[in-house]
Amino acid sequence: MSRLLYENSVSYQGYLIIPFVFGKADNYEIYSYKLLSEIGHKSKFHKAENPAEIYGSSISNIVAIAKEHIDQHSELVSQDDSFKSRYIYRNNLIIVFQEGGKYFYDHYPPELLNNIAAPKLFKSEYECLNWIKQGLDGRRMRERAS
Repeated sequence: MSRLLYENSVSYQGYLIIPFVFGKADNYEIYSYKLLSEIGHKSKFHKAENPAEIYGSSISNIVAIAKEHIDQHSELVSQDDSFKSRYIYRNNLIIVFQEGGKYFYDHYPPELLNNIAAPKLFKSEYECLNWIKQGLDGRRMRERAS
């Protein structure tokens, strides 16, 4: 599997649709997708890979397939956009949340939907993002040095 195309992710009815290149056939890319749910593990589609079991010929095509599947099969319909504060840094997905005046985050690496966030609270979204950026930049410097 290629890296997850977080930069092409789409928030839809309580889910984040994350496309990726599943493979190639005759030099054409075949797209699939993964989902994150705003209600996490309470959703049967949280971290699911292509529950529609249909592949697409483009990013817009696979997003449309995912939306249709969500419309038909989701146990969740949310008008809130829990994924509105999402950022991509060095191909990593960072989703910042705010609750009770405190900020925290989820952090997903480029190849998998495993949240590697530290259990840490911040006073602002900027402070949170700056801390993550410093950590990723520090990791990159260590990798270059070895």
